[in-house]
Amino acid sequence: MSALSQKTIKNPVSIKGIGLHTGEPVNMKINPAEPNTGIVFKRIDLKKNNYVIPAVFNVTNTSFCTTISNESSVKISTVEHLMGALFGMGVDNALIEIDSQEVPILDGSAKEFIEKISLAGIRTSDIPIKIIKIEKKVSLKDGSKFISIEPNKISLDIDFEIKYENPLIGNQRNSIKVYETDLTEIYNSRTFCLFEDVEKLKKMNLAKGGSLKNAVVVKDNNILNEGGLRNNKEFVNHKILDCIGDLYLSGYKIIGKIICSQGGHKLTNQLLREVFQNKDNFTIVEIKEKNIPHSLINRKYLRSIA
Repeated sequence: MSALSQKTIKNPVSIKGIGLHTGEPVNMKINPAEPNTGIVFKRIDLKKNNYVIPAVFNVTNTSFCTTISNESSVKISTVEHLMGALFGMGVDNALIEIDSQEVPILDGSAKEFIEKISLAGIRTSDIPIKIIKIEKKVSLKDGSKFISIEPNKISLDIDFEIKYENPLIGNQRNSIKVYETDLTEIYNSRTFCLFEDVEKLKKMNLAKGGSLKNAVVVKDNNILNEGGLRNNKEFVNHKILDCIGDLYLSGYKIIGKIICSQGGHKLTNQLLREVFQNKDNFTIVEIKEKNIPHSLINRKYLRSIA
């Protein structure tokens, strides 16, 4: 069995927590699945029409999180951190049973998802993975916000910047090669918000489960969380985590280069929709050792794409 074959988890993973926005308790179980299943959610609190597939055109809301829905309007929200973790661990196939409409926020990062999936182990099949190779540049603007994706030789590169008026956050930028870089700091970076926005979110009936246990809160020039930041680029690194998770809604690993300024869930989803609108923008390639450069096969962090 090749390192470039489809993977699932060896053993089920059970996770308990609360929804960031609903504030409701959540029980979730990640189960192994057969090759070519993909990632599938099942709302076990509902008896029918309860399967929801993470997919670009199933995204129905991108305000403060990514929400996916099926044709019966059954939804799963805040999927991005879990999707990023599944991507990073190379999980191509999984059935995720959940008894609420929102994925648990845990500590606001993908850290615990990664740890639990690692402990469960990974099972490799003999079915090759498929990837999306970007063939043409696609770009979008929304005021001062910008995102683009363009062809790349053999990697997924993300160049991301954020710009905040808050002096502590300010302007941050980071560039990573997803299939080569040690992504520990990306996956450990937590969601964040400004102190003055907390009440606004509450009035919008959001962030009911938010606390200093699952989000970094910035007030003026101070971090309110005990222990401060986990890394010196935690703010932009969390945006990159979101981006990776949202990209995995394509259903595939991607070879391309992304440049983004001040983007988020909405812009990433709009970009993918634009890519998939025209078949000339991409090709789907079945990955085998004979048709992939040898340099990729030997990458230390190959698990990120395998």
